[in-house]
Amino acid sequence: ARQGWREAAYRTVPCTPVAAAGILHVPTQDNRITFHIAPGLRQNSPADVMRGEETQVAGALALNPGFDGVICAPGTHSKWMQVSAGEVVSFQTYMTGELFALLSTQSVLRHSMTIDGTEPWDDAAFDAGLSDALSRPDRIAARLFSLRAEFLLHGLTPTQARARLSGLRIGIELAGAKPYWLGQKVILIGAPSLAANYIRALKAQGLTAETLDATACTLAGLSALHKGMT
Repeated sequence: ARQGWREAAYRTVPCTPVAAAGILHVPTQDNRITFHIAPGLRQNSPADVMRGEETQVAGALALNPGFDGVICAPGTHSKWMQVSAGEVVSFQTYMTGELFALLSTQSVLRHSMTIDGTEPWDDAAFDAGLSDALSRPDRIAARLFSLRAEFLLHGLTPTQARARLSGLRIGIELAGAKPYWLGQKVILIGAPSLAANYIRALKAQGLTAETLDATACTLAGLSALHKGMT
């Protein structure tokens, strides 16, 4: 990354998720250690970048040879990636997780919800937020403030507010990413706890997604990259 140790140039999609070409060798003070930085991917229009998820995609393809469809990596910056013939064709990033963190801890909504994540989850509240966002994505800003109003006026609990906010943020992401997932095979890369709400949200749209462990995909992707270097 530009703010990291060394910056490796991006590779432009469409391209394979990882390749030996462009790998940056970084000198170290210990001759016993060989350190390499693999390049991330870039998309010129609409402008987008990824660093790290491409390794997980390579791992997912190694674990699922011949897969054609969409791979989603939920997280702080969720990514939806169209994959075909072993290449990442296009991708889109959504600041879903970061927005949730900002809204739940630094906006007026923080007074209306729990923030430690240890409370029981409310599926009904999540589903309500999801439905609101998918049916009327143009009203997302208003629906966000309604969480505060319903807490003050109608007894919305902090647990319900947190789950509904999660539903709203994932719903607005799915609304934007609909051209990616509609009618497609979908793989989710992430820990079960992270992917669970995405599985539930996609199921509500009639779509069954396969889940792959993020660590397993990362290791498989690094292994594939290493094989390409030898």
